[in-house]
Amino acid sequence: MSQAFEVNFDGLVGPTHNYSGLSFGNVASTGNQRAASNPKLAAKQGLAKMKALHDLGFKQGVLAPHERPDVASLRQLGFSGTDAQVIARAAKEAPAILAAATSASCMWTANAATVSPSGDTADGRVHFTPANLNNKFHRSIEHPTTRRILQAMFADESRFAVHAALPAQMHFGDEGAANHTRFCHEYDGAGVEFFVFGASAFDGRYPKPARFPARQTLEACHAVARLHGLKEEGVVYAQQDPDTIDAGVFHNDVISVGNRNVLFHHEKSFLHQQDVLDELARKLAAVGGQFVPIEVPQAEVTVEEAVKSYLFNSQLLSRADGKMIIVVPEECRNIERVWAYLQKLVHSGGPIAEIRVFDLKQSMQNGGGPACLRLRVALSASEIAAVNPNVMMSEALFGTLNAWVDRHYRDRLAPEDLADPQLLLECRTALDELTGILGLGAVYPFQLA
Repeated sequence: MSQAFEVNFDGLVGPTHNYSGLSFGNVASTGNQRAASNPKLAAKQGLAKMKALHDLGFKQGVLAPHERPDVASLRQLGFSGTDAQVIARAAKEAPAILAAATSASCMWTANAATVSPSGDTADGRVHFTPANLNNKFHRSIEHPTTRRILQAMFADESRFAVHAALPAQMHFGDEGAANHTRFCHEYDGAGVEFFVFGASAFDGRYPKPARFPARQTLEACHAVARLHGLKEEGVVYAQQDPDTIDAGVFHNDVISVGNRNVLFHHEKSFLHQQDVLDELARKLAAVGGQFVPIEVPQAEVTVEEAVKSYLFNSQLLSRADGKMIIVVPEECRNIERVWAYLQKLVHSGGPIAEIRVFDLKQSMQNGGGPACLRLRVALSASEIAAVNPNVMMSEALFGTLNAWVDRHYRDRLAPEDLADPQLLLECRTALDELTGILGLGAVYPFQLA
């Protein structure tokens, strides 16, 4: 029996969680712009999901938030003086830029990096490439800190390789695991890595969406595959349907999700969809797996309903009996046709046999569901033993982090509050304590006086 696991590392929501509507193309994000947020509740909702899955026997870890507002980025843009003066000047002269520099978007760790397990890579190590997230300024500033955090978590260079992000340029726009999944028979065996892109930067033969940006390029997918030492026979590339992007599907994980040999996807997920499914089946069969696609018809759940409910921004988790749990947000239960489809799905006798529903409203209102909040890393038992143990969820860590949130987080954050220089001090004080809790060392550049 395999001694390998898929470990989910969820993003711990940061103290500056707010609704600034920064993500053009993400309907929920722009739709809730300027609403007041509740950072404390957001963090606790995320922690509750982590703990519940841990209690069900799944391997669960935590990814730390970043320092916000990012004063260093504001200084790069010409705002000067003390930290408080930088924030005050940005608030007065460029409040939209201050909002971007204060975003807690690193909570959506599906965008933190692309991960290739050791069973797929040429050197037999687990490879991570932090996403450059070049399409949005507020996300493009994340990858240096993300890399330091990943290096602190996966420090054993004989087992793990943490690369630098791709060049921060639109031709190599990379959104990380939100546009990547992996199919396999066993987590520690050879698999097939599935890269999904929105457009090609250099090849005009590929169509592009008309309304919203295609954030991931084919060229970025190729570059990550090369960095990770993946074999051609173990990789499939697919293009998102441009019309589906224009309907609000800004990442592939809003329209499909995979686990082991199962792909749960919508009828309108990919261009040339049958060809894509055939290639996945052929390549997975070559490494001993039997591909099982579950396609949701437009007649039963429309793309618009999928975007509103985040049906596909779900987690598929393998139970001990081989069946799968689907983890969905509360919004799926609130849309009658989506909930009816889920009931039909779990009673169909197929691989997905159980539904778990979580209240993630604070994240959902900013456009991030269960799948957005986690980075999946397939690890052998010996690789898990090499991970920084302080970041792995436990009864004790759950209690410690909830108490930490209670000490440091506000329960209301309105757009005008972003100009408060005290918010930066609160964030730094919280992160200074968190580095000790999670054993992260010097991943943050600030020093408390």
